Amino acid sequence: MLGPAAVILATAVTVGLAIRQPDAVVVDDYYKRGKAINQDLRRDRAATALNLAFTARHDAKAGVLEGRLESFGRPMRAPFRILLAHPTLPRKDLMLDARPDAHGVAAIRLPALEMTHWRVVVEDEGRAWRLARAWSPASTDKLEIVADPEP
Repeated sequence: MLGPAAVILATAVTVGLAIRQPDAVVVDDYYKRGKAINQDLRRDRAATALNLAFTARHDAKAGVLEGRLESFGRPMRAPFRILLAHPTLPRKDLMLDARPDAHGVAAIRLPALEMTHWRVVVEDEGRAWRLARAWSPASTDKLEIVADPEP
């Protein structure tokens, strides 16, 4: 008699946890998400047309990400954004504004980063292009993102 009661109690606890703590990885509207993916692909192609490359180094002790965005090998001096997306918890995502100096170098203050696999997206303020890739600061302090070559 104790066995069935334990199963019922365990089920009730599991359902309660599932209701109070929804899974952050699941996307509600798959159709809109699919349309957004197509827009992202257009932005990737725009980055390819501009021959964009972003290189940076993360200094964890100083709390700085210093990098340079280039187009056809020349520094871009226009402001851009860097999104560091946490793999599972959107509330830990970081949006950083990069303001390059006269030499095209941007130094951005960062809080201490969780040593996980971040998704990094570098984009212009108008969201016309983007560079994206995964990065693990625990493995390397260097971050390099190069636009895909034209097919």
